[in-house]
Amino acid sequence: GKTPLGMQYAQETIHPPVALVPILRSGLGMLDALQILLPDPVPVHHLGLFREPTTLQPVEYYNNLPYHRPSSPTSAQHPDIAILLDPIIATGGTSAAAIQTLLEWGVKRVLVIAVLGSEEGLKRAAAEGGGEGKVDIFVGGCDKDVNGRGMITPGMGDIGDRLFLTIGK
Repeated sequence: GKTPLGMQYAQETIHPPVALVPILRSGLGMLDALQILLPDPVPVHHLGLFREPTTLQPVEYYNNLPYHRPSSPTSAQHPDIAILLDPIIATGGTSAAAIQTLLEWGVKRVLVIAVLGSEEGLKRAAAEGGGEGKVDIFVGGCDKDVNGRGMITPGMGDIGDRLFLTIGK
């Protein structure tokens, strides 16, 4: 293929089933762009996770993965590859929890796409797959530090709040 600037690049067509999985709310801001980039429509499933402000641990509040109960007789109906959309990976807890959920659902590989991550958070998320090539993370930039509130510094703040104009809630 060629970029819009005319640069050549290697192109790979993925044939196994693929799904996009944005983490609510912030991952929704990446969804349209990824859908445009993919050559064919793919299913979109949502995971709702937030970071509990005191412990900074992830809390799942929504999961619409079809047949996500392991005991379900139709639980084999899942994609081989899940593309997880998580724009900010600060502590890595939310990404790690989402990766764990997707692997338990039965996907063989998780591709995480992020705009910004901290060194610590990216390492934590990458380790979730057990180092067996199950998790790949693509990130636009990396900041070194996370503050006591679990926010990347200097960072960009809460992306979900910025996208939906709820800053200061």
